Amino acid sequence: MNREEIQSKIRQVILQHVPKEAEVSRIEFEGPRLAIYTKKPEILLDQSYIVTDIVNLIRKRITLRSDPSIRMPEKEAERFILSAVPPEAEITSITFDHSLGEVIIEAKKPGLVISKNGYMLHEIIKATKWRPRVLRTPPIPSKIIAHIRHYMHKEVKDRERILRSVGERIFRPTFSKTQEVLLTPLGGCRQVGRSAYILRTRESSILIDCGINPASTNPEDAFPRLDINEFDLENLDAVVISHAHLDHCGLLPLLYKYGYDGPVYCSEPTLSLMSLLQLDYLDVLSREGALLPYSQKDVRETVLHAIPLKYGVVTDVAPDVKLTLHNAGHILGSSVIHIHVGEGLHNIVYTGDFKFLRTMLLEASATTFPRIETLIMESTYGAPGDVMPYRGEVESKLANVVDETLRRGGKVLIPVLAVGRAQEIMLVLNEYLRAGMIPEVPIFVDGMINEVTAIHTAYPEYLSKELQSKILYEDVNPFQSDYFVTIKHASSRSEAMEGPPCVILATSGMLEGGPILEYFKQLASDEKNTLIFVCYQIDGTLGRRIQNGLKDVAMMNAEGKVEMVNVRLRVESIEGFSGHSDRNQLLNFIKRVSPKPQRIIICHGEKSKCLSLSNSIERMFKIESLAPENLETLRLC
Repeated sequence: MNREEIQSKIRQVILQHVPKEAEVSRIEFEGPRLAIYTKKPEILLDQSYIVTDIVNLIRKRITLRSDPSIRMPEKEAERFILSAVPPEAEITSITFDHSLGEVIIEAKKPGLVISKNGYMLHEIIKATKWRPRVLRTPPIPSKIIAHIRHYMHKEVKDRERILRSVGERIFRPTFSKTQEVLLTPLGGCRQVGRSAYILRTRESSILIDCGINPASTNPEDAFPRLDINEFDLENLDAVVISHAHLDHCGLLPLLYKYGYDGPVYCSEPTLSLMSLLQLDYLDVLSREGALLPYSQKDVRETVLHAIPLKYGVVTDVAPDVKLTLHNAGHILGSSVIHIHVGEGLHNIVYTGDFKFLRTMLLEASATTFPRIETLIMESTYGAPGDVMPYRGEVESKLANVVDETLRRGGKVLIPVLAVGRAQEIMLVLNEYLRAGMIPEVPIFVDGMINEVTAIHTAYPEYLSKELQSKILYEDVNPFQSDYFVTIKHASSRSEAMEGPPCVILATSGMLEGGPILEYFKQLASDEKNTLIFVCYQIDGTLGRRIQNGLKDVAMMNAEGKVEMVNVRLRVESIEGFSGHSDRNQLLNFIKRVSPKPQRIIICHGEKSKCLSLSNSIERMFKIESLAPENLETLRLC
């Protein structure tokens, strides 16, 4: 049976089960979904069991859309929405997508637009015949989210073409019942960096992650091995990105530069964060005069081809492959990837980077899946000595050091990673300030932290349950605390450096660039001040050298001349804020994961840590465990 015959058969099944009075005008394949266009959508809305029955029958996701001929004129539809939705919802914009028949409603309180059991959405569809898509207006404006939404709306015709093309590829005929599943690491095995894995069956090819190694200047070590025969760009069905860190998504736009026209699947926050970090990566390379692997245009193409998914939603990504994302607890939107191959043939869980511990910012990673035969797990802290202190002790130590510094009239300088670590430290400091355990002083926030924090406020449903409750139900947003002072321009930094005692959070986390260097240059010589490292300091970085006792640092001044900075401030290192699982958490995850896997593949760690953890797993759990090398193809079934 060819593609046209398969698609025709699916259409026939749908038409047989939809009442004629609904007046179906056409059925389209849009990405991983089927879109049913009807002249009377209210019939299928009122009799929702009809669509449910069809979904259960064909086992595909379905979206209802109205035929263009019956849609209310835009101005009238906008007036109806504004009059029907309670003003308390605070709608900030209404735009219309003609190709998909959607009205995009951005509101500060989207729950009031949706209302109980989706009542208001049904009313909007019935009255206007436009399908509402409700988005949250970030409480803190995010430039990258605004740009992505604007670009998606502007390029709607191209987006429609992409979704149709993806849909046709997913719903293509299969030529054999898949009996072979092969996994080839292109990077990320026995090393940290450039994570990329190609998963192949006889029918399809899926790339899981496509990262870079930021610490390497040699292209052969910096990028995944996309040059081998096992990786065929023309026949690649999909890319799945676990999270936004560059060692997992930094080379993704290169695929579009060289002609890839397929989808990239990731969580909703990951799309915003990875676009931001990819653009920043290009900016850093440009300032260093380095060769750019791709352009901003390629980043935009990545956005245009992205299909964001919510946690727990099962999605077809190829004729014989289904994908589900689950919370990984590492950074905002980070995902444990569950892949189901064939009709129950093989199930793979890829943890990406994950944290099996609840924090103030995020819930602990998921541990329960429908089925697992192969578990692919990171081992960043997989050595026997990699045990982190109790999180409560870590937070208390940070508060004590900050308190001691402020009480002696000093300033606290905390270099942070913009994604994850900065937001975690902000929450901890805010909590201790509110409890009166730290003197009330301003916390100045500088660098990319502000944009990343804005993205966090746009997706509260991906944060810890406690944060969700505060933001969604108590209308309290800790990221908008009065204690935080945003530094928007370099000219404003003097307030932090010259004023009374305060805390300063700035990027980069290893003192290798960013606004942190300006603060360090001004504050390093005063012994009343304290520099607190809350991030791992890689060998060779300025942060590691200061951590090891360096007392004189050569730095450029405003005139471009080298001057020596005498390091007299107190230097503290506080371990335990990592977004990775330590050795105990890794082993506890294996204890808790359900069902038990038949095989565990260890990756994303130094060679010794991968091998150590793999050996321990075999000894403790009696489960086959491997620590493969890059380019070593494994037959999973």
